[in-house]
Amino acid sequence: MRNRLLIRCLLMVTLVCGVGVVAAIADTIRLKDGSVIRGQIVGFRDQQFTVLIGGGARGRRSQVTIYIEDVDTIEFDAAAAAAGAGGASTSSPASTAGTDDNATYREPSRTPTLSTDPARTSTGGGAPSTTGNNSRTTSTPPSTSSPTSTSSTGGSPSFFQVPVRVRADNSSNGWTNSGLVVRRGQRLRINATGRVSLGQQRFSTPGGLPRINDEGKLMRNEPTGALIAVIGDDNDEFILVGANREFTSTRDGVLFLGVNEGNLGDNSGTFDVVVEAEAVSGNNGGDR
Repeated sequence: MRNRLLIRCLLMVTLVCGVGVVAAIADTIRLKDGSVIRGQIVGFRDQQFTVLIGGGARGRRSQVTIYIEDVDTIEFDAAAAAAGAGGASTSSPASTAGTDDNATYREPSRTPTLSTDPARTSTGGGAPSTTGNNSRTTSTPPSTSSPTSTSSTGGSPSFFQVPVRVRADNSSNGWTNSGLVVRRGQRLRINATGRVSLGQQRFSTPGGLPRINDEGKLMRNEPTGALIAVIGDDNDEFILVGANREFTSTRDGVLFLGVNEGNLGDNSGTFDVVVEAEAVSGNNGGDR
């Protein structure tokens, strides 16, 4: 009942400010019930996003809060990130994608694959996977702060940061939804720190433990317990991230993060991850 009331209030405020929203919209927040809120994300605290909406015609903008459990995905506006580099006191997140509004995001496949990529280059594309008994479902990321844009001068691409805490256990069924919808051709930089328990007195950093044999892990030729990623809900082309990784996405989809281990039931702890995504245009970000 509380969530329904919050969503109704948000929709009413959005409709009332409809005329001014066109000029001031920066970010698109899609809720799990299908509702869409457009505004500028300016903060995250106590599991709530703070969003400014309206055009600010009289120097004022309405402010609303959205609980993180109500959020499905967030798309950031590229123009806002460029403007934030020009001296705005609060950086505006940049665009992550321009995906189909009717897309339904499901969990990635939990099918183990053999890695044949010693250079650790991106393996972001692949054929749709089959449904099996070892599927992982997704959860909204427990982010600790709002996304931060970082831009460079001289025509270089700008990047914005999204912090994500990736749980090692199966409380979220193995995959953490980063909240980012990435585009084909978009560059990503991922850095991770922390240490998690894999059970049986074994502990792993994001780089993993190369000497532990685990036939059930998703990337059988890569270290057990390492940080991994996958882009899209119908893809089994897993990407080894480790402590840090920079790559270019070869497909559109939501970025998911997880741990490369077969048995997550006795795991505990989290990796602290910062995803830096290139700010791309919603019209041509995937045509590079």
